[in-house]
Amino acid sequence: MQKKAVVLLSGGLDSITVLALAKKQGYACYALSFDYGQKHNAELHAAKRIAAEYGVIDHKIIHIGLNDIGGSALTDSHIAVPSSLQPGIPVTYVPARNTIFLSFALGWAEVLNSRDIFIGVNAIDYSGYPDCRPEFIKAFQSLAELATKAGVEGGHFSIHVPLIEMSKADIIRTGSELGVDYSQTVSCYSADKFGNACGVCDACRLRKAGFELAGIEDPTRYQNK
Repeated sequence: MQKKAVVLLSGGLDSITVLALAKKQGYACYALSFDYGQKHNAELHAAKRIAAEYGVIDHKIIHIGLNDIGGSALTDSHIAVPSSLQPGIPVTYVPARNTIFLSFALGWAEVLNSRDIFIGVNAIDYSGYPDCRPEFIKAFQSLAELATKAGVEGGHFSIHVPLIEMSKADIIRTGSELGVDYSQTVSCYSADKFGNACGVCDACRLRKAGFELAGIEDPTRYQNK
């Protein structure tokens, strides 16, 4: 019997690569996405397409209102998405987002009797978000074993972060070798309703540079094209 895994699927470049890797490793994949009050939902449409193409066992979209607390350019209508590189942790950081996402994934994994969770965090070519660092993942894995019935009864949860020490170019090369179609993905913080990217936000900057360094044609659809 295949081992079950919960895979966090945003609809972006990193998450589709992680899903492809989990499938390659033989996991029966359950995809989890979030409508968390982000300003656009083009990435959720992408997540639905990706989940269907990869034949996941189930794809859940959880609705949570992080826009109710705001504090991020991705959820707060009063904060603009920057079009240039910012020093420090940028305003696109969503407070506690990965902690919340992983908590839902942990709950679903326990219900499924799964001990494996995949997430596409990266600490090399990234925006400096604190909840993308190895220290955070290690701490959450410890929490998982303290906070769950399965953990207390001796179960061991694994938070898989296969991309965490990879450059964006290496991620793109890896996905391309697995046959990933990156034209399906949406990474942009300011994508329009059709999923076309702005080309100037931090996510677009990292994505464009990754394709250039990988020597692979960028299939992203940009708003100015």
